[in-house]
Amino acid sequence: MAKNYQEITLALAGICQAAHLVQQLAHQGQCPPEPLSVSLRSVLDLNPASTLAVFGNDEANLRLGLETLIAVLNSSSRQGAGAELTRYTLSMMVLERKLSVNKQAMATLAQRISQLDRQLAHYELESDTIVSAMAGIYVDVISPLGPRIQVTGSPSVLQNSQLQSKVRATLLAGIRAAVLWQQVGGGRLQLMFSRQRLLREAKNLLSRLPLTY
Repeated sequence: MAKNYQEITLALAGICQAAHLVQQLAHQGQCPPEPLSVSLRSVLDLNPASTLAVFGNDEANLRLGLETLIAVLNSSSRQGAGAELTRYTLSMMVLERKLSVNKQAMATLAQRISQLDRQLAHYELESDTIVSAMAGIYVDVISPLGPRIQVTGSPSVLQNSQLQSKVRATLLAGIRAAVLWQQVGGGRLQLMFSRQRLLREAKNLLSRLPLTY
């Protein structure tokens, strides 16, 4: 069956968006609120109607992810910001593969995410309570699968417990996008052999978005 590269690219942009948000949080202690909200909300939809439905049914919600994906695919640097983004992206893919073969972890993950829905009746998505709950899911379910993702940034920023929770919640969103990526036919080999196809698709998706000023 022919692969749908638009779906694959959208899901890959979801992983890259989470990677970029983690990088910004770790270095600056903050990130743009809109893409963060899109990423965090994506964790909640376990039975989406479509790939795009996971990200609020709007390609524009993945603008940051598409831009990051293009940067990652174009990057040959082994150090600096580009290498960091690539490392986060690939690390989330590795963890997703470990998750996918661990039925106990998958069952626990689904159960814990369904509990979030109940909490959302009382708290906002980006409240400390929900973000901490998401971070807890990452620590309890994803981290033990290993290898752990080493997040680098400003030491003073990374010592902040609320920010640590936000980083872990965002990594959970990246894992969610990686699960979606596999479901729509994504795979590591594409990053080696279909880079130009992915790059073209990402640029095409980005070109359709309205300009922002």
